[in-house]
Amino acid sequence: MKKYFIVLDSETCNTIEQPIPYDIGWVVCDRDGNIYEKRSFVVSEVFCDMKDVMQSAYYAEKIPQYWEDIKNGTRFIKPMWTIRKIFLEDLKTYNTNRVGAYNMGFDKRALNNLIRYTSKSWAHWFFPYNIQYFCIWNFACSVLLNTKSYINFAIENNLISDADNIQTSAECAYKFITKNTEFREKHTGLEDVRIEIEVMASCYKTHKKIEN
Repeated sequence: MKKYFIVLDSETCNTIEQPIPYDIGWVVCDRDGNIYEKRSFVVSEVFCDMKDVMQSAYYAEKIPQYWEDIKNGTRFIKPMWTIRKIFLEDLKTYNTNRVGAYNMGFDKRALNNLIRYTSKSWAHWFFPYNIQYFCIWNFACSVLLNTKSYINFAIENNLISDADNIQTSAECAYKFITKNTEFREKHTGLEDVRIEIEVMASCYKTHKKIEN
């Protein structure tokens, strides 16, 4: 029986310590990166009701593009509870409890912050209790980005941080697996998920033991 995963990504405003998502995208996929469902939502309570906070979002310059996407139907603006309901329905429809992201710890914290904020602390958890989380960043660092070939690739293409560390972002991992050194991450939810599942699939194709 085919096993399905949900891979998600959120774009946030507020602070790094207390991120609040305004853009949530996810796909239902398998370990080969095949997509069976895709979702892209703008959170109305944040995007519309927290305009002052939105203006300080790291990617605030993308706000006009979001409105264009909403108008042309490539994204849907919905209340948080509706978005969560659709997410839970996808878990049930595809009989999965496996949820991942490139930085799962961050996205998990951000989505929990969102539900606490929008419920005025009546609710605390975005995800059901039985979810098995996985982090694609950890996958990549375990089997792709710790190799000599990636380290040489990073040095040759200046994928080095200001602290002289090898960079391991989703953008860098995608550049490595595609050898497209000109690639730039979109930093919008669903678009970023698309590259993250390709990184995930590349990790599984190594057939190396992956620490969840």
